[in-house]
Amino acid sequence: MSRSAVWHPFTQHALEPPMARIASTDGAYLIDEDGNRILDVISSWWVITHGHRHPTIMEAIRAATDAYDQIIFAEFTHEPAETLAAGLIEIAPAGLSHVFYSDSGSTSVEVAIKMALGYFHNRGEARDRIVVMEGSYHGDTIGTMSVGERGVFNAAYEPLLFGVDRLPFPEAGCEQRMLEMFEDFCRASRVAALIIEPLVLGAGGMKIYGAEVLVGLKEIAERYGCLFIADEVMTGWGRTGTMFACEQAKITPDILCTSKGLTGGALPLAATLCTGDIFDAHLSTDRRKTFFHSSSYTANPIACAAAVANLEIWRNKPVLKRVKNLEALQRKNLGRFRGDERFANIRQAGTIAALDLIVPSGGYLADVGPRMRRLFRERGLLIRPLGNVLYLMPPYCVTADELGRAYDAIDEVASIVLASAG
Repeated sequence: MSRSAVWHPFTQHALEPPMARIASTDGAYLIDEDGNRILDVISSWWVITHGHRHPTIMEAIRAATDAYDQIIFAEFTHEPAETLAAGLIEIAPAGLSHVFYSDSGSTSVEVAIKMALGYFHNRGEARDRIVVMEGSYHGDTIGTMSVGERGVFNAAYEPLLFGVDRLPFPEAGCEQRMLEMFEDFCRASRVAALIIEPLVLGAGGMKIYGAEVLVGLKEIAERYGCLFIADEVMTGWGRTGTMFACEQAKITPDILCTSKGLTGGALPLAATLCTGDIFDAHLSTDRRKTFFHSSSYTANPIACAAAVANLEIWRNKPVLKRVKNLEALQRKNLGRFRGDERFANIRQAGTIAALDLIVPSGGYLADVGPRMRRLFRERGLLIRPLGNVLYLMPPYCVTADELGRAYDAIDEVASIVLASAG
């Protein structure tokens, strides 16, 4: 086989074997060119919600290609984008009233940051600081790296990143300290916005905190006129047990970012929702107050049609019931490891389950991560540990037997890895 010219994401090609070629997908499975069925227990990086190639979404995509390809969105609109925007406002926390489309989770956050800074700039207010939470991840573009955790991932790009104010993660018992620090930032500096992943830090290690923290942060933000940005790219679309994680705190962010499950995972699309005040700050006869952001593929009609079909599934099928069933299955399976000395910090938020393998050297770059990943693949499972952090975030179509097989593999692989380490 000739060497591939493809450069894969988050891949050290000097250490990885040639990539397996996927020939098709089906439900909770990836199927390679040799016919091997690989159970996708991480929803292909958290995007697949209902299962691969859901027929309603696939049919909507096929129908859209009979009428559309890409349409410039700066001078025209189209039915899929209009229908989707109305549908998103209907299901989003009350008070969000405008939708700006982009292409990915990273770009939806870039849009949110620019909206927040543009809001204050157009109002003539000198606010330019962004507050973030330690350990967070918001994407790999320059702005999103700036508001995410600093480390090996972005060390080479440090000269390009702007400064932010950082809050400690609200560990159990330390929530009030974090809230007080946020209030200190708001009181002493020119804070424009707080951006957080609500309830769960994803790539930062599946770290989970309570809804009461969101309530406290929102109260402080409102007190000081600071905008509250909820990055629901990963946490949205049922992952934490509700459509959006913010619902569990009964709050409405000023700006909400969504992607991944927006199309059920079928096509790349993102949306940034905002309040009327933010839109109105950019509404002016002065063209200098225009919101200057776009991409060539903004509001691609075929991707929007897929997202409209996704909304139809949520409206017409018992998706939240499936979410609750999966949540219960995760809880039951996690129970086998409570008290197991091999693991620490066993945790769950909705359909997301995680636990830490106790090893001498942890962290994202821990050697145990790639080794466990290979062992899972040998067992027909797609599980990508975050270093020593094991997590499962399967599509909602996964069965009890399939999920049980994944937990059996975690049990077995943990023993293999720890035996060799000892």
